[in-house]
Amino acid sequence: MSAQIIDGKTIAKELRAELKTEVEGLKEEHGITPGLAVVLVGEDAASQVYVRNKHRACKRAGIATRDLRLEADATHEEVMNVVRELNADPDIHGILVQLPLPDQVDEEEILNAIDPNKDVDGFHPVNMGLLLAGQPSFVACTPKGVMHMIDTLGIDLTGKEAVIVGRSNIVGKPQALLLLYKHCTVTICHSRTKDLAEHCRNADVLVAAVGRAKMITGDMIKPGATVIDVGINRTEDGSLVGGVDFAAAVEVAGEITPVPGGVGPMTIAMLLRNTVDAARASAGL
Repeated sequence: MSAQIIDGKTIAKELRAELKTEVEGLKEEHGITPGLAVVLVGEDAASQVYVRNKHRACKRAGIATRDLRLEADATHEEVMNVVRELNADPDIHGILVQLPLPDQVDEEEILNAIDPNKDVDGFHPVNMGLLLAGQPSFVACTPKGVMHMIDTLGIDLTGKEAVIVGRSNIVGKPQALLLLYKHCTVTICHSRTKDLAEHCRNADVLVAAVGRAKMITGDMIKPGATVIDVGINRTEDGSLVGGVDFAAAVEVAGEITPVPGGVGPMTIAMLLRNTVDAARASAGL
């Protein structure tokens, strides 16, 4: 029997509709319009697509956006000055610096310069530290979106074996903590893990956050497991695939996210959620 396909598009659409109603209420009752600023340095094609999608989603939800574009040869200080100006702007509640940044710009320093109260990407060390401590914080959008999908499906995670393939600050590490807080037993695998397949086969919940197309094969998946594919890779023919061999995995898993149409829409929806939350917090609501 084929797995249940987790429709990220539909779940994200429902969340965006809820956010639109919430934003309308903030405007009518408190005179607040949540504002998101997106900083894009250079003309990376994929980044431009991501930024365009984020702006479109914000517009539909009633969130104001500001697009700040710098040339590819912009200096580190020029980018830093933009971040400082946005930190001081009361109309901007969320700041997103689109990655990757050019080599001459220190990515870590730029991200660390964002006001933690406007860090809607959840990448600032303050927010990551709060997450580690189990305290309220802005959580990275992709792992937060994964948890929303799992919650929507009504999957009880208590006592489940969760395996994450990938240890990045953006997905792997925060995902591990979020699953741990749902009472999973969590294993993080990475490029130097020995016998990756054996670890994966133990997983009731498998999160693939890898940069290699179809790295997780069907025989690496426990029958009935929930498989979340965070990866996105473009093949030679131009199609998009994830880190999981979907055609094989769908015959083994209990639930699985497709690529595209799975985790991606949830990531953008959670960016909107974080921006609205930042607007609320700035007004003391």
